[in-house]
Amino acid sequence: MRYPQSILTAALIATIPFASVASSDVIAERLYQPRPASMIPALAQTGTYAVGVTTLDVVNPQQFNPTTQQSQDRPLRLEVWYPVPKGNSGAAAVYRDVTRTGIPFAIQGEALRDAILVEGKTDAATYPLVVLSHGYTGYRTIMYYLGEHLASHGYVVASIDHTDSTHAEVDITKAPFAGFFSTLLNRSRDQQFVLNYFKQKDSALQRHVNTEHAAVIGFSMGGFGAINTIGGCYNFTPATVGAFTGTTDTATQAQIQQLLNSCAGGQYNEVNVDPSWKAAIAIAPWGGQHKLFSETALAKISVPTLYLAGDLDDISGYNGIKWLFDNTGSAAKYLLTFHQARHNIAPHPAPTAATSNELDLGTYHEGSWSVQNINEINKHFALAMLDCHVKSISTQCSYLDLPPTITVADYKDSGWKGFPARFSTGLSWQSK
Repeated sequence: MRYPQSILTAALIATIPFASVASSDVIAERLYQPRPASMIPALAQTGTYAVGVTTLDVVNPQQFNPTTQQSQDRPLRLEVWYPVPKGNSGAAAVYRDVTRTGIPFAIQGEALRDAILVEGKTDAATYPLVVLSHGYTGYRTIMYYLGEHLASHGYVVASIDHTDSTHAEVDITKAPFAGFFSTLLNRSRDQQFVLNYFKQKDSALQRHVNTEHAAVIGFSMGGFGAINTIGGCYNFTPATVGAFTGTTDTATQAQIQQLLNSCAGGQYNEVNVDPSWKAAIAIAPWGGQHKLFSETALAKISVPTLYLAGDLDDISGYNGIKWLFDNTGSAAKYLLTFHQARHNIAPHPAPTAATSNELDLGTYHEGSWSVQNINEINKHFALAMLDCHVKSISTQCSYLDLPPTITVADYKDSGWKGFPARFSTGLSWQSK
């Protein structure tokens, strides 16, 4: 399948990084203020495991590249958090990256860099896999708080740097949509590939993962991919192909439409969702506002699904997220709404480097919410969702059995299980 070169010019730019990874001489900073355990949701508290973290470079062989119009190896970098026994020694991890405009930053994490796994443990294969997927643009540690948290509760979390779609690769000031074609094509493929990679069991880390019980968590374009990965097949039309690739030639639009309308990690015919996926969490997922998913396919989704949304989302559109929730067929589906929040309900708080200009700060800032509060709420509900539907811990499911809203009379008792009194404000809940 070939496209006119003019259509691919922007995609070519995406392959040329405009900023190197954050310099090692940047001083690492901590982004979170300590809080009493009594003032955060119950499941946002750190688990019983210490956490290790390592960086892996992996390759998905012979994937179609829309820039070169050929099949070639697709490199991906992963940040992987995993449980280790308490008392494990090692240096605390530092997460380095760049802002949208290329300013380096460094964040001090809590995980231990390359902490040693204990081979031969009886529970060595009991840690379910969670695949974590950033937005466009983003980076693999933009939700590091979630990776560290879930690992402390007995999960292995693999977060992807999606090639052609990171801050370090796309110059948002000069070619903001340079990597968008690649993103549309590869998000779900990347997520499924990471699950398949851990199924190989070739390393000590892979052998510590229970790949028969897995979950995918995606933010924005990561959510766009996650919905497809669990069976929400894409439904691009010639009009949407033209809008998101820039081509006006009808024959080329038809070719691209055929390429993009895949499902469940790149399948086209007789689609079979990987049965290892036991849960999905879509945070501010993109695409619903443009009806880029087949309603028929959405109705057939059976994987338990949690949607998180801001009711003032100015990127994905709250009505678009609601459309996805309403049309998802899962017997267990949930929608948590952050009222007076926009799109930035997944990233960690802004590093100092991002506070010097509006474009960088706009990646993280929420005008009416503390980002730390949002992150703690995300940790609580993500753990409830995974414990209930991935680990099948029935007692954890009660954290998902909630009234839609909290009345004034409820605030003294919270009204929502696990929330401190007076701290469940600004939220509403829907479930099937």
